[in-house]
Amino acid sequence: MSLIRLHSSGRTVECASGDTVLEALEKAGYALPNNCRAGACGECKIKVLAGHFDQGFVLDMALSQDERKQGFGLMCMAKPLSDELVIEWGSDDAKPKLFPPREHLPYVVTDRITRTPRIVELRLRPLGNPMRYWPGQYVQLGDASAGVPLRSYSLASAPREDGELVLQIAHQKDGFTSRWAHERLQTGDLVQLSGPYGTFIGDPSVDTPVLCLAAGSGLAPILALSEAALKRGYKQAVTLMFSGREKADLYDAGLMAWWQAKHRSFKYLPTLTQAAGPDWTGLRGRIPALLPTVSKDLSGHSVFVAGSPSFVDDCVAAAKALGAKPELIHTEGYFAQSVAQR
Repeated sequence: MSLIRLHSSGRTVECASGDTVLEALEKAGYALPNNCRAGACGECKIKVLAGHFDQGFVLDMALSQDERKQGFGLMCMAKPLSDELVIEWGSDDAKPKLFPPREHLPYVVTDRITRTPRIVELRLRPLGNPMRYWPGQYVQLGDASAGVPLRSYSLASAPREDGELVLQIAHQKDGFTSRWAHERLQTGDLVQLSGPYGTFIGDPSVDTPVLCLAAGSGLAPILALSEAALKRGYKQAVTLMFSGREKADLYDAGLMAWWQAKHRSFKYLPTLTQAAGPDWTGLRGRIPALLPTVSKDLSGHSVFVAGSPSFVDDCVAAAKALGAKPELIHTEGYFAQSVAQR
């Protein structure tokens, strides 16, 4: 057992043997930003002021050699070695606001729906108490007994009374877990989930117009966030831009049409980047290039972006060029999960 001390607040968190700093903070209810949980994205990079830790295997692009010399570490992989570890993270943004994650929760696959040629949707019902989570968070799914490694998948629905969870999993050619989900998981199968994880949740106290930008299965957390906002009668405008290569990639179009008809504040703007066809009357092109045609000023917007790292980076740059404030930009980059395994 080690003690993690948060500087400058002075708060302390106990870290069980074998746990990473991120896991310990999450169990205590702290919202440390994180994304890949595999040492690949750098989102959880924190400076360690005192103490020793085992960094584990992380990528240089996420934590450079120079940053390591300066004392920075990736908390998703860092495990304390000393009795106390002091980290430079503990200001007001460290307020407890997350539900502590739970492991090995039993769920039954109650339905599977092919959303696109690459994306399958799994609907899961709990055998025990429903998981409590914030819209925008993710879970980990896998099967250790079958040699299927845990991988992270965003929850694609807001919390529901019956505890049903929705996952939308993109097929990855080199992704063992995604192929298992696509090719072997069947309706009626028992699976185990761990979670919730992640901080792609924004600030519940912020009351601004919302712009959501998604590509591919990045739509999943955006769906959860949008559904939750519309359910609670969010008064500000919510605009969702969704990018696909061709029309078949624009799944959940019916749900988008229903939301748009039911909620005056909701607007759906799909766009195609490749094959559009003569019957396509919507937008064409990549979202970053289209943003100026949608809004000339994003200084008062909350912006949520989910998709591949390059898509996220380009969207963030485009949003900032239109005045979006960094503190109101929230991102979820889908990094390859076949690297930097624990």
